[in-house]
Order: sequence, then C-alpha cells, then structure tokens
Amino acid sequence: MTKTTRTLLGLLLVVATVGAWWAWLGWETGYTVDPETGAISGPYAGWQVVGVVLTLALLAAAGGWWLSPWLVAPAMTVAFTAAWAAHAASTDDTGLWAVGAVLVLVGTAAGTTVVSLAARSARRRTARASG
Repeated sequence: MTKTTRTLLGLLLVVATVGAWWAWLGWETGYTVDPETGAISGPYAGWQVVGVVLTLALLAAAGGWWLSPWLVAPAMTVAFTAAWAAHAASTDDTGLWAVGAVLVLVGTAAGTTVVSLAARSARRRTARASG
C-alpha cells in the first residue's frame, strides 16, 4: 500500500469517526424527564450509545486491518473526543463537560486500541494460514 493510499484511508477514518458521532449522538438536544417519577435521563438513549460503540468498533476493526493500530487508535480517539467535547462544551453551563471528555477520551482510546490490535492480529493469522 502506498503512502498516499494510507494517508487517504487515515483521513477517511477520521471523517467516518466524526460522522459516527454526528449520526448517533450529534443531533441530541437535551434531557428527558419522566412525568410520573420526575427522573431525568439523557442526553443520550441507550440505543444511541450502543449504535455509536458498534460503529466505532467496526471502524477500528477495518482501520486495524488496513492501517497500523498505532495510527488508528490515536486518530479515532482524537477525532471522536474532539467532536464530542466541542458539542458538550457548547451546551454545558457547569463545566462538567471536561470530566466527560476525559472519560470519552479514555474509553475511546482503550476500545479502539484493543479492537484495532485484534484486527491486525487476525489479518496476520489469516496471511500466515493462506501463505
């Protein structure tokens, strides 16, 4: 694979990561109050979080298959965390968005690292078995 191809795939991965944030979480605007109990939940529903995690796992696996996991994990982590933090900072009056951003950063870094390394390992095993 040429350097230009790797660069384009890396850029596509970053764009797809930000796109995953936007598609699953970026349009959410607020919290939900249960009228019977008064319990507040949100801003994201469970299905949104599951959807974005599965999408990011798929992107990390594809990225780890074709690119170095040491490129995939930081690129996806920075892209997703920046998108999440920019939105959270613009809608939060308490300053707690920064705590959330650290948690998103750590979780995204851990998840993308594990998944992209597993994909790279699977690719190597596949190459050895066929060759």
